[in-house]
Amino acid sequence: MSRRTRAARRPRRADTVPIHLYGLRRGTFTVLTLVCAAFALFILAPVVWLAINATKTQANVYGTPGFWFARPFHLFQNLSALGRNVSGAGVYLQWLGNTMLYALSAAAGATILSALAGYGFARFRFRAANALFYLVMSTLLVPITSLALPLFLVYAKVGLVNSVWGMILPSMVSPVGIYLMRTYIDASVPRDLIDAARMDGAGELRIFVRIVLPLTVPGLVTVLLLTVVAVWNNYFLPLIIFSRNRLYPLTVGLSSLSHAAETGSKAELVPVLIAGGLVTILPLIVLFLFLEKYFRGGALQGSTTG
Repeated sequence: MSRRTRAARRPRRADTVPIHLYGLRRGTFTVLTLVCAAFALFILAPVVWLAINATKTQANVYGTPGFWFARPFHLFQNLSALGRNVSGAGVYLQWLGNTMLYALSAAAGATILSALAGYGFARFRFRAANALFYLVMSTLLVPITSLALPLFLVYAKVGLVNSVWGMILPSMVSPVGIYLMRTYIDASVPRDLIDAARMDGAGELRIFVRIVLPLTVPGLVTVLLLTVVAVWNNYFLPLIIFSRNRLYPLTVGLSSLSHAAETGSKAELVPVLIAGGLVTILPLIVLFLFLEKYFRGGALQGSTTG
């Protein structure tokens, strides 16, 4: 029986696409698959290292292979230390709660503002609309380091230093989110549908809530996730506005824990630091896995509209 006959008789899943429809030869497809596998290995290796070494004592972290387990199994002791002030700089669980508050609040605000601004740029015509949009996009070219001193001086004047709002409010402004929502609304929300709703007497707020938002859920989820990741990993902004360790997010808190571990002033801090790093990335992984179906839906919708 020939290879083509066997392939024809093999049951094919409904969501699979034959290789030849991609315009690629089988050899090229194999090479690309190997490249993707190598890239995945490069990305996942640090996560595996964290998961393994979070189970070790400090002596075993330095004295045993990094990609293999060692006795005694110390994972639960390391995790329990995250609830105590083992470094003198603060409690990890408090930093985790702060980060969740900052990330979720800023992401919700950024998603709403980006949707409103994207809808305005995409479906309203007003004077200097393109110039204003390009002005918003030009802010992406400004490095955050050049804004550090002016930002701190403004915060000091308005009382936002050592304030939760000092972290949340700037993170709610997302030029990337505005660009994504404008592009997504252009592709997903027909003008005729909006015009028909206006002719039926629907107000602009009702059109936005009842028509635009349901049609742009994948875009909204994309902006939400991008903002959560950006705030979750933000180090520079909280570093300049927070001087109280009880307000630290994970980035600044883990940095202080790392400094204590490097100075050697505290014992057994390295495995606690590794366990903290492992716990830090788990919420983002879970969030991405939970919202992955919306990304897939957005990709499929973009391919059909194109």
